[in-house]
Amino acid sequence: MKRTPAQLKLHLSDLAYKVTQKGGTERAFSHDDFSGAAGVFHCICCAAPLFDMAAKFDSGTGWPSFFQPVSPEAVQEKADRKLFVKRTEISCAECGAHLGHVFPDGPAPTGLRYCMNGVALDFRPADQPS
Repeated sequence: MKRTPAQLKLHLSDLAYKVTQKGGTERAFSHDDFSGAAGVFHCICCAAPLFDMAAKFDSGTGWPSFFQPVSPEAVQEKADRKLFVKRTEISCAECGAHLGHVFPDGPAPTGLRYCMNGVALDFRPADQPS
């Protein structure tokens, strides 16, 4: 479900719009932590599935962190040099919404830490119909 910028402005909070559409970042520890219930995190903009709760871990950074997406095709990577440091930006492959960044300091089995903005994610428990 692709939305126009005007539709996204109506659908999203100001912070979620700033993060997903302008590449912003929410403050660390500012988002409620998600429960440990089984389920999937979806893109707040287009509802595409992105991360499974089974891949979530506590990184201590203040942002939801995952060691892998639901599939390699779920997210896109691109170089980000905004803070004069080379980082890898992660966006939704379906709609291009900015989600966060990935770093090579995560746990096994991948060694990756997908550090996501909580406002960019919509958690749906496994027992909730799609």
